[in-house]
Amino acid sequence: MSATETATHEESQHVSFELEQSDVFSQYMLESRTEILFVLRSMIKKNCLTTVYFDQGRNFFLTGLIEVDERKNRIILDRGSDEVINQRALQVPRLLCTANLDKVKIQFRLDGLQSASHNGRPAFSANVPETLLRLQRREYFRLETPQANPILCQIKLRRGDEAPIEMNLSLLDISGGGVGLMAPTTTEALFSVGTTIASARLDIPEEGVIQVDLAVRNTFHITMRNGNQHLRVGCEFINLPGNRLTMIQRYITRVERERKARLSGFE
Repeated sequence: MSATETATHEESQHVSFELEQSDVFSQYMLESRTEILFVLRSMIKKNCLTTVYFDQGRNFFLTGLIEVDERKNRIILDRGSDEVINQRALQVPRLLCTANLDKVKIQFRLDGLQSASHNGRPAFSANVPETLLRLQRREYFRLETPQANPILCQIKLRRGDEAPIEMNLSLLDISGGGVGLMAPTTTEALFSVGTTIASARLDIPEEGVIQVDLAVRNTFHITMRNGNQHLRVGCEFINLPGNRLTMIQRYITRVERERKARLSGFE
């Protein structure tokens, strides 16, 4: 395996596990043993690089699945290249594995590791996970929203003790992970990275108004087709409930289907 590292404090702050957001991603959770074994064997066949996190994401090592023993209900993984990290990993009761299988994110927990060997080489073994997240990133497909009849996002921002500033901003794009808002360039100081926008209201066509919490992740200036300058504010949903994610996905699917129908001449 390639070099194993200990995550720095800054790195660990950016580790995000959808597996831990069960209310949002429950529809992607596999509980069928047959399905889980199929995914694990596919990971072996595709030689998927797997990252194993522990100590709340502060430590990790790179590995790969090398065997699934259905009869013993065990999996075998390569050891990492850093034996100090390997020994730490053997001491913790729970670890979280993440990998990409054909561009699909895979995440599962392991209830502890044990030392093992495989073809004469040191390895790890663990129980086959009881659940596994297979996240096809359809919900993160970014849909450019219509500008002729834009979706509006109503927000309130506070600056210190001042009265809140209310704005109705048009959406530039939307996904299950967040939205891109179009704001006047003069408001850039209001949208510093990390700013939280609580209880924003999105008016989703044919779905209704939903309330969401947003975190500003990036901002940059854009020039529209008419030459006007605007500020694009990239925001991530915070703890988006599953039913609201479903409404957003339904809207994205419907608009994309209508767009494809127009291009095909079947509308």
